[in-house]
Amino acid sequence: MKINNLNKTWAAVFCLSFLFFSGKAQKHYDRYETIDVLHYTFDLKLSDASDVIESVADVKIRFKKGITKFNLDLVKKDTNGKGMEVLSVTESENQVPFTHNDTQLVLNINTTQPDEVRTYKIAYKGVPGDGLIISKNKYDERTFFGDNWPDRGKNWLPVVDHPSDKATVEWVITAPSHYQTIGNGVLTEKTNVSGDLTLSRWKMTDPVPTKVMVIGASRFAVENQGDVYGTPVSSWVYPQDRDNGFSDYALATPIMDYFINHIGPYPFKKLANVQSKTRFGGMENAGNIFYAENSVTGDGRSEALIAHEIAHQWFGNSASEKNWHHIWLSEGFATYFTNLYLESKYGRDELVEKVKEQRERIIDYAKRNFVPIVNPQIDNYMQLLNPNSYQKGGWVLHMLRRELGDQLFWKGIREYYKKYKYNNALSGDLQKVMEDVSGKNLSVFFEQWLMKAGQPKLAVKWNSSRKSLKLEVNQKQENVNYTFPLDIQINYKDGSTVVKTVQVSDRYQKFDLPVEKQVNTIVLDPDAWLLYELEAINKK
Repeated sequence: MKINNLNKTWAAVFCLSFLFFSGKAQKHYDRYETIDVLHYTFDLKLSDASDVIESVADVKIRFKKGITKFNLDLVKKDTNGKGMEVLSVTESENQVPFTHNDTQLVLNINTTQPDEVRTYKIAYKGVPGDGLIISKNKYDERTFFGDNWPDRGKNWLPVVDHPSDKATVEWVITAPSHYQTIGNGVLTEKTNVSGDLTLSRWKMTDPVPTKVMVIGASRFAVENQGDVYGTPVSSWVYPQDRDNGFSDYALATPIMDYFINHIGPYPFKKLANVQSKTRFGGMENAGNIFYAENSVTGDGRSEALIAHEIAHQWFGNSASEKNWHHIWLSEGFATYFTNLYLESKYGRDELVEKVKEQRERIIDYAKRNFVPIVNPQIDNYMQLLNPNSYQKGGWVLHMLRRELGDQLFWKGIREYYKKYKYNNALSGDLQKVMEDVSGKNLSVFFEQWLMKAGQPKLAVKWNSSRKSLKLEVNQKQENVNYTFPLDIQINYKDGSTVVKTVQVSDRYQKFDLPVEKQVNTIVLDPDAWLLYELEAINKK
């Protein structure tokens, strides 16, 4: 998603990460140990007469242990008339007792057996207070757009609203015939059921988290852009924006090509790029990305946005974070893979410019919110949409690329994706893959950049003679000591330059570097490989 304007062993790190998953902020953990939703079918009826939706949901569940009750997330109808009213719950046509309180639908069931699979049918109706946005677009036309991130799906769907529980999904949408509908997966049926109603069926056979399960209904102009390695790519825009929208969204095909060749096969059966009413600049819904209305301009300015959302199809949708607090595995990846795509198209200077800009945002954010990337204290998940998750997460990958070199970095990325495709991971899982690929112990790297707040703050002093450059490097940040390579560009008085690297591991270190000529100036980190804040650089 793109928002508008916006020294331990691996085992120890992994255990720490897992504790974050099971801590107080992750109340879902008990349910994670008991049920696994395999498939949802949502049979929805949309109307122009009111904002009430009528729905029947079939929820297919594998039980991990013997239990007599479980809960699904579903917001109950409130005194303002917003929310869902459950009409009945059945299993094989037998009534299932239930209670519905606030955001929880609790089903009281016959005792289950480990690995037993059951399907429950839930009939309900109501006016969504969120999640499904029923409104008018900028052309004053009525639209319906799902907008579930992070855990807003429960406002209109009975689900396990957590990224660790992934399932396949089928949408059966009955709507007035002047609407075209879009949903996850491929269109398997379109039937005129009466003079003014059309039923559309979209079926997704790859498991995804509920945060990216959505439908949309609107008047659309649709262009099929062709296939990218067998995956159909299409653009869905308001008819009034047809020409500009088709032109802007055509940027998706070369982006798809780049990611497929660098990461692995595209994970879903289609990619539809959709102009919509999402509250975000873009929302990476699986197989059908929803972009904000004003992403269509006709001048191609949304290239970075489109790259970001397409990168999410691999990272966030297919290989998903197991826990909200590791969301950098989604947003940091999408941020950096956008940078990588732009580097491939426009050159190294473009990448350097991007990461320098992002570094400044990280430094500024740390001054206001001194917290680590993996921050289990956050329980309002919208607060995770911050520069730590996006820009700093991307910088972690950038520095990991430097640490491993391009060949091993890309090998590790491909191995990580292959291992966690259609699955879930924590930060320690990425670390383990990268260690296996590289043969390096990366515990210090991952611990300091993910689990500690801030970044190195450096004060450097230097002087030189004809044969020696003497450096004093002082880490000025409080409490934390970082270990990192620091590149020094030496500018000689004759105009030539050389880059040398020192390994910083202590709070205060001296270095004596041999030089061949008279030194004029030095530049720290000339190629922008280090996340740091410069306090001062002075010649003694």
